[in-house]
Amino acid sequence: MTDFLVSRATRDKLHEELNKLKSVRRPQVAKALEEARAHGDLKENAEYDAAKQEQGLLEARIRELEDKLSRVRILEDENITGEHVSIGCKVTLKDLKTKGEETYRLVGEEETNFAQGKISIRTPIAKGLIGKKIGDRVDIQVPAGLLQYEVLKIEVATD
Repeated sequence: MTDFLVSRATRDKLHEELNKLKSVRRPQVAKALEEARAHGDLKENAEYDAAKQEQGLLEARIRELEDKLSRVRILEDENITGEHVSIGCKVTLKDLKTKGEETYRLVGEEETNFAQGKISIRTPIAKGLIGKKIGDRVDIQVPAGLLQYEVLKIEVATD
């Protein structure tokens, strides 16, 4: 089993979601199933089928959250120094083709949000940057082609 790397805030959100699913949604779905059963013939009962499907999805999400939370490792507890690119760092890159700058924060899968510049450590870009230092040049093969960067700045992400 691999560790599930997240920030403390994301871990807390996952706990909150799990608690809500177990204490609020589960009883709601059980009640919906009970009401649907009361309508009689289950073979042609669309409400019952929908409630059973919802129950299956709910239980799958609960199992997924329980699994992730059992493997959680908090990023803030890691030894993140900013001396080299690692998970939990914000890295500023110079695109050697366009001469533009890009900034990414390397995060665990659950926190990925490309619009906010948060990329999963499982992406080709993040994998290519791990371990690099300021001034290093790196070629990263992605499905769209070859990216060429120079590492300009590495910071320990605080947000």
